[in-house]
Amino acid sequence: MEAIFNSPILVKLQEFGQKLGSNKFLSALQAAMMSSMSLIMCGSVFQIICAVGGMFGLETTSTLYSILYAPYNFTMGLIAIWITAMLTYNYAKNVGMKSPMMCTLEALACFVLVACYDLQGSGFATMSATYLGSQGMFIGFVVAFVTVQVDHFCEVKHIRIKMPDVCPPSLVNGMSAIIPSVMNAGLWLLLSAVIYSATSGQFTVCSGFMAVLSAPLNGLLSVPGMFVLGLFATLMWCFGIHGTMLLMSVIMAPMIMAGANNAAAYAANEPLVFYPVALFGALALCGGTGNTLPLCIFGLKSKSEQIRAVAKIGLIPGWFGINEPVTFGMPIMYNPVLCIPYILNVMVVMLCTYLGYMTGFLHPAHVMVMVLMPMGFAQFLGTFRWQNAIWDYLMLIPAGLVYYPFFKVYEKQLVAKEEAAKQEEAAE
Repeated sequence: MEAIFNSPILVKLQEFGQKLGSNKFLSALQAAMMSSMSLIMCGSVFQIICAVGGMFGLETTSTLYSILYAPYNFTMGLIAIWITAMLTYNYAKNVGMKSPMMCTLEALACFVLVACYDLQGSGFATMSATYLGSQGMFIGFVVAFVTVQVDHFCEVKHIRIKMPDVCPPSLVNGMSAIIPSVMNAGLWLLLSAVIYSATSGQFTVCSGFMAVLSAPLNGLLSVPGMFVLGLFATLMWCFGIHGTMLLMSVIMAPMIMAGANNAAAYAANEPLVFYPVALFGALALCGGTGNTLPLCIFGLKSKSEQIRAVAKIGLIPGWFGINEPVTFGMPIMYNPVLCIPYILNVMVVMLCTYLGYMTGFLHPAHVMVMVLMPMGFAQFLGTFRWQNAIWDYLMLIPAGLVYYPFFKVYEKQLVAKEEAAKQEEAAE
């Protein structure tokens, strides 16, 4: 095993990861992801409460369910806003801006302008929250980067409204931010108008980006296509884009159709049919997208304090298929050492799942279960077969085998950093 850890490929990956870690924007992005843990955990707790309530008869259309689900909607449902703010603030600090908070306010205003505003003229009356959640995170990254760059340029070139030195710092910062604020807002408004006009009102910046990514995917609903979609979804997640959500608009209709066809076949006592779209579920059998629950299991006994902390808070949510604590806390995004097994294990689990269907061990679902439940529960209720219920747990084995060597490499890196930090603190 030591030979694997010290192999040239993994050594290169470590070197590449260190270079990424020293990048001011990417280090700010990682800091933003980690800082969002409180919001993510708050949303996860209430999401679990709703899932448990659903198992005991709590209707999703009830007022109580809506009340209990509200914290999730306003934490993870608006996650693009919160991460854009934290990313902008950290990035502005990294590049040495005098007032990171003003940069943050500018970025939030520009992000909401891009993500929500209706250029047809109805404005606030039809503001949409679609891209304020995870779908809009990537656009938020771009807005944060551009905003800080514009502000930094104005600061370096002294393009600002100068105030007397006797003025309070808050007033000085506020007045200095007027010109870059107008420049940023004008830039994003112009871009939105160009895209909106060029597409005759069909697309905005956010929807156009989503359309560009989703357009080539409509013909990928075969078995090989599902592997391509799985690869695409996990790869997008590695770069901060909600790949699963991105593909749902493509595969939701075929999933519903497959369920309806098998429901009719089951009612008529006819054989159920395997539809390749069922393989898409292999992305998140063990702890959410990327099958990250093995990381929590390994992490409980990790030598790294960071990994242990993330594993402890991510274990129970992971059992419910909620892996944001792990995805943002390890983190997995923009982390090449963990991105590789994150993608690779999905391919392995998908292959095993396909073989499970082909051998008859797994049975196609004839009941559509679209609520969040612990591992195996939804699979059982969708088929009423014990084989499907235990499959999620069996898949912990191949997923864990893929993750383990990369997990040890990452653990070794973090332990070294943590020890260095302790020695530096002791020296002070």
